[in-house]
Amino acid sequence: MSSAPEPGAVQEARATGPGTTERPAPTVNGSRSRRGAPPRAAPTRPVWPGAPTPLGARFRVGPDGVAGTNFALWAGGAEAVELCLFDTDGVRAVETRCPLTELTHEIWHGFVPGVRPGQRYGYRVHGRWDPWTGARWNPAKLLLDPYARAVDGRPGNDYGRLPPEVYGHVRDWPQQHVADTVRDERDSAPYVPKGVVVHDDAPDDEWTDDRRPKTPWADSVIYELHVRGFTKLHPGVPEELRGTYAGLAHPAALDHLVRLGVTAVELLPVHQFAHEDHLLRRGLRNYWGYNSIGYFAPHAAYAASGTTGQQVGEFKRMVRALHEAGIEVILDVVYNHTAEAGELGPMLSLKGIDNRGYYRLRQGEARRYADYTGCGNTLQVVQPHVLRLITDSLRYWVSEMGVDGFRFDLAAALARSFHDVDMLSPFLAVIAQDPVLRRVKLIAEPWDVGSGGYQVGAFPPLWTEWNDRYRGAVRDFWRGALPDVRDLGYRLSGSSDLYAWGGRRPYASVNFVTAHDGFTLRDLVSYERKHNEANGEGNRDGSDDNRAWNCGAEGESDDADVTALRRRQLRNLLTTLLLSTGVPMLVAGDEMGRTQRGSNNAYCQDNEISWVDWGLRDEPGWRELYALTARLIALRHRHPVLRRRAFFSGRAHSADGLRDLAWFTAGGTEMTEADWYAPTATLGMYLSGRDIPGRDVRGAPIVDDSFLAVLHAAAEPTAFVLPGPPWADAYEVVVDTSAEEQAVPPGAVHRAGDELTVAGRSVVLLRVVGG
Repeated sequence: MSSAPEPGAVQEARATGPGTTERPAPTVNGSRSRRGAPPRAAPTRPVWPGAPTPLGARFRVGPDGVAGTNFALWAGGAEAVELCLFDTDGVRAVETRCPLTELTHEIWHGFVPGVRPGQRYGYRVHGRWDPWTGARWNPAKLLLDPYARAVDGRPGNDYGRLPPEVYGHVRDWPQQHVADTVRDERDSAPYVPKGVVVHDDAPDDEWTDDRRPKTPWADSVIYELHVRGFTKLHPGVPEELRGTYAGLAHPAALDHLVRLGVTAVELLPVHQFAHEDHLLRRGLRNYWGYNSIGYFAPHAAYAASGTTGQQVGEFKRMVRALHEAGIEVILDVVYNHTAEAGELGPMLSLKGIDNRGYYRLRQGEARRYADYTGCGNTLQVVQPHVLRLITDSLRYWVSEMGVDGFRFDLAAALARSFHDVDMLSPFLAVIAQDPVLRRVKLIAEPWDVGSGGYQVGAFPPLWTEWNDRYRGAVRDFWRGALPDVRDLGYRLSGSSDLYAWGGRRPYASVNFVTAHDGFTLRDLVSYERKHNEANGEGNRDGSDDNRAWNCGAEGESDDADVTALRRRQLRNLLTTLLLSTGVPMLVAGDEMGRTQRGSNNAYCQDNEISWVDWGLRDEPGWRELYALTARLIALRHRHPVLRRRAFFSGRAHSADGLRDLAWFTAGGTEMTEADWYAPTATLGMYLSGRDIPGRDVRGAPIVDDSFLAVLHAAAEPTAFVLPGPPWADAYEVVVDTSAEEQAVPPGAVHRAGDELTVAGRSVVLLRVVGG
């Protein structure tokens, strides 16, 4: 053995191998010291039997008129459970421990009279300590209720770091190869968050607005945003509300969304999350929030009104305000892993409640975790109680918090049965038959980091997917890296090669060019290399496959030609996205040139790097980009041909031979098979408004204008011959991205057969006249 542990650490408590049983309780400095623990009050509160359902803490008034809270916790395999109530004596927290003695189907439960909303609480769970078999019970660690509706506090000490007390094992054990097998007896209560009892039926927070926008998938335009970053610098939002749910609900924030024309906001994670220790030690914090620890609780740091239950009502009021503005709320949810990480991570909740029940452990090596997420652990979704936790959480956010859908982070990890991704997995089967969840918007990030985890196009009907093949094809076309335009043709027309099966529709594809993860749109045309030095990881983090082109200079440039080209490329990318069949997704700030200074992994940058810079909206060049984006979204809303509910057939539906979709070369001839395989930088896409499948709400046929979009990615101008009958007699220019200031339609009219000069690197959208 090397040097002895520092004072205050556990002196002796080593598990020596598989099958080792729990040793006698280890001592701290030779005694049972509870250094740093809060004062412990005598268990004077009575605990009645209560009920095993619902799980969590539910305040109620019993039939005998006695008010109190029912507590219920699933803890399979535990030997005992203590409910810990935290009050204050005016100076520090006072802990009262109440043993839960009732056990029904592995659920420990009890009703505590007099416990009212606002009460802070946690659990201590007793059981074996044998990491070699996956057993990690440690009653010295206060645990967060997985069903807590609100959370007060965060893991850490007064210095903003995770102290050793929050770990179930001894971090500083000299023999590092078995460090996680030594149980730490120090009390964690002063350093971990507590659950808060919430009044579900509080009059001022009651969810009564059932007038959801219910925007059809085909009509949706998604806007991905961060609750804090979107309003943190907004000059129209009162300073005390910036960065909060109330700030997003403020009229100044809503006005931007309404004027832009988006139909849904997709919020980066708002479940209660924790910051990783390695970030805190570098003076950083988790900004994106993909580190969940409470699946029912709105993240308390985004609340302006308080953290002892007030955050619940504030979130509901935010949802109500967005609904009144006609905007749906989609949550980015992280059910694939938690903030407890792997065997060397902290013990905050599930790890101490039943480690073997909640997490996937490595086969034959239960001391360690199966990691399909890259974050240290993976939830064991095939277990009924874990599946119940997830689905209960999802239903809660729909039924009681009012949200309209979910985007599932690393959804392939949730679809794994035992090892392989299985589209008949319990998780997907439960979602498909659930009467609440099957009617909301469901978006999969269709991959994880495990073997066989890339599943784009494989999720079943009801699901839409982030289509990263769309992102790759569009980026490559506009930077001149596509060998031909076969893949681009599929992506522009709804990706039928991926989604035309099982009754799926074009809106199964969520089309995006950028997302929170990666370059912003402006950085995509300003940087070719990632610049993540501010993260403190030696620029090793973040993807190296950016498919970006800096237009001739790396980073910000004063060269007028470079700046003009970059803005044209932004107009090209946005126009392509909003003319494509499928569901477009924008990222907050891209519509007005937000930059992250070349960072493609700003997950830990809670500062101006990540926050939306609202000053851009009024700057020359960027305000025109915003106006073009809003105009394109409005065009999409007006024209059903741009938001089809069925895939194109490519066949003629009338005697004149006019088809619903046709592709043209620059010479005005229809694309042949050889043309699809030939290198080209120019593509014409004809969308017929005559043969749109489906009927309107009154049963009438849907008829719209027809359009021709010409995409030209080469640097030099090209002559494009406009197709004649049956396609059109003439064409009217609607959008031309070569011009920063867009002409207001009606624009220039060109006769069929004319040569249209298309500027280098530009898109021209023309409306058919007389076709």
